[in-house]
Amino acid sequence: MTPIASAPHADEPADPRVAPRQRASMTAEGLVLRYGREPVVHGVSIVLEPGRVTALVGPNGSGKSTLLRALARLHRIDDGRVTVGGHDGAPARDASLLSARRFAREVTLFSQSRPAPQGLAVREVVAFGRHPYRRGFARLSDEDRRAIEHAMDATGTRDMAERAVGELSGGEMQRVWLAACLAQDTGVVLLDEPTNHLDLRYQVETLELVRDLADEHGVALGIVLHDLDHAARVADSLILLRAGRVHAAGDPVEVLTAENIGEVYEIPVEVSADPRTGLLRIDPLRRASRVGGAAARSAAARPAAARPTTETPTKEAHP
Repeated sequence: MTPIASAPHADEPADPRVAPRQRASMTAEGLVLRYGREPVVHGVSIVLEPGRVTALVGPNGSGKSTLLRALARLHRIDDGRVTVGGHDGAPARDASLLSARRFAREVTLFSQSRPAPQGLAVREVVAFGRHPYRRGFARLSDEDRRAIEHAMDATGTRDMAERAVGELSGGEMQRVWLAACLAQDTGVVLLDEPTNHLDLRYQVETLELVRDLADEHGVALGIVLHDLDHAARVADSLILLRAGRVHAAGDPVEVLTAENIGEVYEIPVEVSADPRTGLLRIDPLRRASRVGGAAARSAAARPAAARPTTETPTKEAHP
């Protein structure tokens, strides 16, 4: 896939060459998050490092998306703090003290909840990602256009650039929003289930793009995923959440054990290495009682003539 060009900030001198993406990091310390008076995240800490993918996994209601929204300043933090920077000697800055424009030049969020804007073409929606670098209704600069074109190439949306977004499927719209996030060109990218509603091809390409942003551009990525196989495929480190607390954290091989998964998801699994790729593979195991029940139902559904029998067949009488 085509790399994303790095565009200089509006307050930096333009450079006709493609500038290297600024490496950045994000740190959250002891976050406590609530809905009303009810805590949903309890003292969670997380570090997003340049060039690495950190995946948040866990069952529904474990606090994954709420935590990601707090990192993006979209959910109130009741205790703890989030800082941006602090890499390679750069000072860490309290994220809550940055202006909206400054924060948007540092951090991008890909969210599941964006409605499709009506009456706009795909290219116009992708251009939303350049808003932090523009003043008012100023025209797109050459750097803006370059970032937009590269983002569409990377997400496979260039061939639909002039189509109205109202004509797109859910999966196509997902890719358009992802392109807008990439056009924003930040050092920290937060992704909330980016493979949802995508067919298999685009799921794989999206995960490859996430790895490319980390490996080739030094982006710090935090990603929420439901699919544990996807998480094992793309992540350098995992945080496994259970009821708003960290159950396990670290290397995918250390976190995605049968014991951890069984405790958090309350289902037995088998964890193995794929013989071709070496990647982890998680296979749910059906409980014995359910397997037996399924076998009984299957046998009952078969025609009597097709059912196995242990009875000795009687010989046919001949005259």
